[in-house]
Amino acid sequence: MFHDPSAYPFLAELEANWKQVRAELDELEHDRFLAWPERDIYNFGWDVFGLHAYGKKLAENCEKCPRTAELVERIPGMTTAGFSRLVPGTHIKPHVGYTSAVLRCHLGVVVPLGCALRVGPETRSWKEGRCLLFDDCTEHEAWHWGVSARVVLLVDFLRPQAGQRADALVCSAEVMEVLRKIGGTTH
Repeated sequence: MFHDPSAYPFLAELEANWKQVRAELDELEHDRFLAWPERDIYNFGWDVFGLHAYGKKLAENCEKCPRTAELVERIPGMTTAGFSRLVPGTHIKPHVGYTSAVLRCHLGVVVPLGCALRVGPETRSWKEGRCLLFDDCTEHEAWHWGVSARVVLLVDFLRPQAGQRADALVCSAEVMEVLRKIGGTTH
């Protein structure tokens, strides 16, 4: 299910600074993005540039996006943050996340026409500079039928009532493999 971002005042700071996030994204080299490792849930074209992954800071990447890193690091209980890019034609199949301890926020950074997110029975489109907030453990899927890349800043943070950090850091073997690949840049 979708949640109301206004219930989490710290998300207003993300929205207020989205143009700075966009400027840092525009400076990134596109080959720095990595394919999302769980290939069984999408057809092609889902790439990520991580800043924090399951509680691990990706220091080198944060240095390339210092203002964005600063913004996400202010979010109480933040566990994961980074850019998520879909190229035209990408379909992320219906799936559910790993833990109910977190909520997932997508800040629209580059949002062309033709892309949407379904969470449970409801479908919404991203808007540049606006947050979509949802429960990652509700079945969801995303698609992009537009003509240019869609990029959101993805941030997972602990639900205020969850208080179980260990549960929030659970991730699949495929994701752990990506973390191992970039292990030299985490701390």
